[in-house]
Amino acid sequence: MSEHMLLAFDDEAPLAQALAYALDVPLGWVRCHRFPDGELRLRLPDNLPPRVLLLRGLQQPNEKLVELLLCAPAARELGANEIVLLSPYLAYMRQDMAFTPGEVVSQRHVAALLGGLFDAVLTVDPHLHRVRSMEALFPGRRGVALSAAPLLGQWVAQQLGEPVLIGPDEEAAQWVSVAAQERGLTHGVGRKRRLGDHEVVLELPPLALQGRAVVLLDDVASTGQTLIAAAQQALARGAASVDVAVTHALFVGDALQRLHEAGVRHVWSTDAVPHASNAVSVAPLLAQAVRELWGCE
Repeated sequence: MSEHMLLAFDDEAPLAQALAYALDVPLGWVRCHRFPDGELRLRLPDNLPPRVLLLRGLQQPNEKLVELLLCAPAARELGANEIVLLSPYLAYMRQDMAFTPGEVVSQRHVAALLGGLFDAVLTVDPHLHRVRSMEALFPGRRGVALSAAPLLGQWVAQQLGEPVLIGPDEEAAQWVSVAAQERGLTHGVGRKRRLGDHEVVLELPPLALQGRAVVLLDDVASTGQTLIAAAQQALARGAASVDVAVTHALFVGDALQRLHEAGVRHVWSTDAVPHASNAVSVAPLLAQAVRELWGCE
């Protein structure tokens, strides 16, 4: 029997299969049944090895957090001594302080929940602001933040040669600079003022865009409003084309359709979140981090 196993849910099967292959470990499935009242019945393999990886991205997080709350202790009862959570998208990271009295700091509490369930948490491009490291989020546990920015930078360079990379707002600066670095791409970062959940005021950096291919690069796309505003400005300034590259393709509602209506040509994302736009796999990135975490190299 192998000392390791990857556990996954069937809605993340493509990434799970690629990751199990990259790590050369058995792949087991968590089977899920929903009762009419909404409660979940989960079933794991009944004889787990000492070291278990659990793959679960936290897009649409509320039900998935309950899945983790049930899966982790059950896995220990079934033989696992060490459990590592691979959560390519880690939810509830934006709210890192109370802006009004009584407001719940969700980042702190979700991190405490996960830290109590798992020995280590690995994620990709977490949306952190004032807390800058995974170690600070998970005291006493191992927290690892990986970045897909170099992978996205390589992808857009292969597709377009020498595009201009633009991060639509200041928060994207860290990813844009890393994505541009390997190929020496021209890049810049815009400035944003958010007026609400669905309204933003944006100012792109003063780069020469006339006749250039522009790629808007960010960690996450949700409503798409920021990317839409950036695309419209880039085209108004003479960009030959505008494409989008993101780590996490959430694309709520008709966000993807509205992006294309705004003039965006291609939308490329990693498979950190399953989506039709997935073009770049994070499986090698996750596999390398797991090998380093477990001292397999």
